[in-house]
Amino acid sequence: MFARKNLKFEALPLPNRSSLSDNEMRIAASHFYETMQTRHSVRDFTSKEVPQEVIENCIRAAGSAPSGANHQPWHFVAIRNPEVKSKIRKAAEKEEQAFYAGGGSDEWIKALEPIGTGPEKPHLEIAPWLIVIFAQRYGEFDDGTKFKNYYVNESVGIATGFLITALHHAGLSTLTHTPNPMKFLNELLERPKSEKPVMILAVGHPAKDATVPAVAKIKKPLDGILTVL
Repeated sequence: MFARKNLKFEALPLPNRSSLSDNEMRIAASHFYETMQTRHSVRDFTSKEVPQEVIENCIRAAGSAPSGANHQPWHFVAIRNPEVKSKIRKAAEKEEQAFYAGGGSDEWIKALEPIGTGPEKPHLEIAPWLIVIFAQRYGEFDDGTKFKNYYVNESVGIATGFLITALHHAGLSTLTHTPNPMKFLNELLERPKSEKPVMILAVGHPAKDATVPAVAKIKKPLDGILTVL
């Protein structure tokens, strides 16, 4: 990605500058909050197709996220191939079955009860797209020399937030899934050992009878998540 000879500092004028008034900022912030209030994680999808261009543009948005030293330590694998999705489901359910059979602590499993999850993951096949997010431990210059990536977890977490928000903005629903361990994804998707899978994101349209757990609507109040000094 990077050429050694081009790595130098150059200051550019700010390409885009917002000039909203205080009132316009208040309105914009309020509207965005209202939009994000309509985002829900769903487990019930339809198989209705989603154009690849939509997925690509949402991943472009994710790729614009800030990252440590601008190394952009992420890779996204978008999957609509039914056979690959089926393999991912089988491997993920194998790990989930081990988790619910005793691999997970009693406390952890108890915490999941109000969410209504279990080892079966049909959405991994029904949703038209799966996006697997990988974190890159290191990168390579154009000459093949390796370089260290910094703040990898933080950077990938921000990019994932961008992606989920972009998909919601495009009218799609998502569900995050993190089977543990996830090393099987490297082999299935032919990704190098230098990359660590961090999440499977199911993407598509919600089924007509889709539901969300009531507890998911309970959010901490502002004074529980904000301190102003």
